[in-house]
Amino acid sequence: MTVKRLAILGSTGSIGTQTLDVVRRQSELFQVTALAANTSDDALERQIEEFQPEIAVLVDEKAASRLRGRYHGKTEILSGDAGLLQAAAYDRADTVVTSMVGFAGLAPTLEALKAGKTIALANKETLVVAGELVTALAKEKGVSILPVDSEHCALFQCLQGERRDTVERLILTASGGPFRGKTTEELKSVTVADCLKHPTWSMGKKITVDSATLVNKGLEVIEAHWLYDVPYEKIDVAVHPQSIVHSMVEFRDGAVMAQLGLPDMRLPIQYALTYPKREAADFGRMDFKTQTSLSFEPPDMKTFRGLALAYAAGKAGGTAPCVLNGANEEAVAAFLAGRIGFLDIYDCIERAMDAQENVLHPSFGTLCEADARARAFVRERLRIKEV
Repeated sequence: MTVKRLAILGSTGSIGTQTLDVVRRQSELFQVTALAANTSDDALERQIEEFQPEIAVLVDEKAASRLRGRYHGKTEILSGDAGLLQAAAYDRADTVVTSMVGFAGLAPTLEALKAGKTIALANKETLVVAGELVTALAKEKGVSILPVDSEHCALFQCLQGERRDTVERLILTASGGPFRGKTTEELKSVTVADCLKHPTWSMGKKITVDSATLVNKGLEVIEAHWLYDVPYEKIDVAVHPQSIVHSMVEFRDGAVMAQLGLPDMRLPIQYALTYPKREAADFGRMDFKTQTSLSFEPPDMKTFRGLALAYAAGKAGGTAPCVLNGANEEAVAAFLAGRIGFLDIYDCIERAMDAQENVLHPSFGTLCEADARARAFVRERLRIKEV
């Protein structure tokens, strides 16, 4: 049995820790050779002690210094962006799990692709902001990008053995988040605590807010466009509160294939890591005696404008999705800090998109500039609002 060697970027976050749980349960299949985190030196130290990677990275220099001061084991402790890129291209890793949050995941993913690594992609922003660059590089290097998101893993499974020219429609499902059914007037007074009470998934704060605004589903629409080379007109969203049907594919004869399962991220993580095999697992099983109904409804794109804004950015192409993403990241951070209201997130995104010139076929440098300008625009807008 060949052991797959993993580099896990974002190892202390929600997806990273669940990836390590998959490794823990299937230790005969995997070896962790590199771990990388941002600032969580205590959590990373515990992971180092358990999984004994050859290298470990803390992007934050102060956090890395703290860890070096107390850790004296065999793992080499690296730091900064240079250390992160080294982990992404580490020659002793076969597969790189990219589970960092936001635009920060783009550079290491590109580095891993350049090094010819298989990518287990959990950082959707990579394809959102740089889909053209990333897919072209993956094709050039002959590298596979295997989706970890539950929705995209579901589509990937439904498409196995099917010809792409028979696909009529991709249907991404959305739980609707904690505010499903609420009006714009009701959303004016929601709090951060309200927003973080997701009804079915346990996720990090940023993605939980994105789920509530439906921006996350919009990002997934853009990601699906690049992963499966399907036009936006053939990508739909259906709200499915039970989070049992993870996504569906409709074919030209009218047949619809769906992938079902309990809302447990370890299932798509394990599938991505073991593909093309499907290994046994002791995760929970569905009970159709108690799961007696599955319901679907259209998304309210007028109230939850994040999805409509993402469709507009995706169709515009160029730097527009990058601006959408950068403005959203900055606005969500402000919301979590209590500086703006929930609905202000939409206004920040829309105004940033309107203010920035769209550059088609952008380079990596152009994308970095667009991201920086979008963030600066939102910060300046919030500064003026607070004065």
